Amino acid sequence: MQLPFENEKEIIEKAKSDPEIFGKLFEKYYDQIYRFILHRTANVAAAEELTSNTFFKALNNLWNFKWSEVPFSAWLYRIATNEANIYFRKNKRIDLKDFSEDAGFENGSLASYDEHKILEAELSEKRIFLNLQKAIETLKPKYQEVIVLKYFEEKSIKEISEILNKSEGTIKSLIHRAVNMLKEKIDPSLYDEYKNE
Repeated sequence: MQLPFENEKEIIEKAKSDPEIFGKLFEKYYDQIYRFILHRTANVAAAEELTSNTFFKALNNLWNFKWSEVPFSAWLYRIATNEANIYFRKNKRIDLKDFSEDAGFENGSLASYDEHKILEAELSEKRIFLNLQKAIETLKPKYQEVIVLKYFEEKSIKEISEILNKSEGTIKSLIHRAVNMLKEKIDPSLYDEYKNE
């Protein structure tokens, strides 16, 4: 359940002087940050590591966080996006074998995550996901980010704008270009699953 806006602000301020309170923020946002990074990397082990890195950096830099109109979640997504981009600079290609049966989606190795059933449902059409993931991988990071946030995370244009610190017009343009690039790379029947509403 979402924490009320005022309570979250209070928790963040208290967590600046008491790191144990940061655990409430960790519990609230862990699953969505993990899912976002998993969709970016298509690698379970990398998603676990990068999610841990995201929260570690968030905790260490919490003193530097300034409360504003941009939600705390957007700040976390920015850190996660940066972590994913660093990962891609070091690892040029996504290893799609990570989404094979050995990756654990079929034998339950992700059972400890609250959103395991949601992830299973999202990945049940593995062929669609893997083909789409291959196509997304060929895009520049700025296009990967907006596609994952819009179609996998189901973020609004406003939310994506806040997360990536770009204008809403720029986000719409990036999504439009990214979708057009994906149309050329994937089977039209796959595109129908993720076309713009």
